Amino acid sequence: MNNLKFISILLLCFLLSACNEEGKLSLSERSVIYCAEGSPETFNPQLVTSGTTIDATSNQLYNRLIAYQGDDNILSPAIAKSWHVTRDGKKVTFYLRKDITFHQTDYFAPTRTLNADDVIFSFERVLNFAHPYHLVSGGNYPFFQDVGLNDLIYDIEKINEYTVRFHLAQADNSFLANLATDFAVILSAEYAEQLTKLKAKSDIDTHPIGTGPFKLKEYRVGSLIRFYRHKQYWQEPAKIDQLVFDITPSNTGRLTKLLAKECDVVAYPIAHEKIVQHEDLSLEAVTALNVGYFGFNINKAPFDNKLVRQAISYAINKETLLDTVYQGKAEMANSLIPKTSWAYDNNITKQEFNPELAKSLLNFAGYSDGFTMDLWAMPIQRPYNPNAITMAKLIQSDLKKINIKVNIISFEWSTFLQRLKQGEHQAFLLGWSADHPDPDNFFTPILSCSAAQTGSNTTFWCDREYDDTIKKALHTNNIKQRKKYYAQAMAILAEEVPVIPIAHSKRYQARGENVLGDILAPFGGINFYNVSKKSLNIEKEEIKSNHRSKQNNSNTGVN
Repeated sequence: MNNLKFISILLLCFLLSACNEEGKLSLSERSVIYCAEGSPETFNPQLVTSGTTIDATSNQLYNRLIAYQGDDNILSPAIAKSWHVTRDGKKVTFYLRKDITFHQTDYFAPTRTLNADDVIFSFERVLNFAHPYHLVSGGNYPFFQDVGLNDLIYDIEKINEYTVRFHLAQADNSFLANLATDFAVILSAEYAEQLTKLKAKSDIDTHPIGTGPFKLKEYRVGSLIRFYRHKQYWQEPAKIDQLVFDITPSNTGRLTKLLAKECDVVAYPIAHEKIVQHEDLSLEAVTALNVGYFGFNINKAPFDNKLVRQAISYAINKETLLDTVYQGKAEMANSLIPKTSWAYDNNITKQEFNPELAKSLLNFAGYSDGFTMDLWAMPIQRPYNPNAITMAKLIQSDLKKINIKVNIISFEWSTFLQRLKQGEHQAFLLGWSADHPDPDNFFTPILSCSAAQTGSNTTFWCDREYDDTIKKALHTNNIKQRKKYYAQAMAILAEEVPVIPIAHSKRYQARGENVLGDILAPFGGINFYNVSKKSLNIEKEEIKSNHRSKQNNSNTGVN
């Protein structure tokens, strides 16, 4: 009898253990862990242009009025089910969906669906200096200010509960494109009202409420971000219940976690050859709309002299940078925009490597004995610059040959960005990833006068001829004429050299073979909405087949 009891207890323990293991497996299959390279500066993408922040926030937590969709990047409905532009291009009306629900979290429970008040609140906060939320979290909205939306939009009219009309000062070919970017997210006006009563307005940017496929559950600074699925999402709910951003700044650390299966997906992987040797891993890439560049602070001598800037541009061996830093996985940049852009000028002169000419220019500028300078190198890996410290050392070696001594300086990422905006630097290595395919997204946010005022243009170069040229390009519907204006802008940049374009690169990502769905895109942040996971009991034959296919592809490069 005692033996029977003992056996029964053992069986019950085995059954309970099996149930627990099944539960763990089920949770694992419904969750994705993404090893990210850094912490977000905020949870509101209106406030920054940092790719690290955009990746963690925009597509996970929020939606926009309209969005780019498909391989052809067609502007498509999102929060707005449709829109209408008047013939003169000065009035744009959006017709909103009526079934969009905001997140319900531990700190907010919505009582209504999204309506016109939320759209107006989201944009008025950015555009209206007198708005009660404008100065919350600093009152700086770099993307919107850089592209001049505060000058372009002079009124936002509520037609009814689900119809909003934007009144523009003039027609602008990039207006709809800018509303489809990762920055033009829609916030909750009701949540803002609650925070006002609680005297906790800044929570709107640190404890986010959006309409996106995921909602914030937990944030441990420098450690992790935990998102849960938004079950009342207006489209089909996300395929995974939980998304975790494991914040791992170290490139080697992310690779180690991937190999140990502590991460399902990793940002900016190193050791590509090692990854493709593993049959249960895959390496993928997209040709990104981006540019990595060397920039000058033209407010600091000697870089207020364009002859000095030109000299340095001739002294840097970009071929070596591409071979060493990008390892052949990038294209040399001769202008801000890549060759894939319709605005690219094929007649632009290829950057020449000519140290002797560099010395002559320095001599003519009055620096025959050279000088000492600081070069700030970004501390994290980005697609446009996978290793800024190594690049800085190579540039240091190049400039030494023309009697310029370079001190390499770096800071923690958020500190680096903040001090750049404050203009403390002399020269820097940075880059830009496009937010939409219109070429203006390269010309205006990086180097316009308005961007210099907000600090996004960290060269602080402001050229009225350049500004007038890119504005003319926006005010004409004639593509040939627009291309001529952009060619003129590129010629001005080639002469003035506020930045030295270095490379247009691919963006890489590594993942387990059991993680399905598109995450990367040619522009903008990453998106986990359509991501799912296979059962861990994958057939061995399927893994082997995929591995053989990868080995064949590795001979000609990753697609």
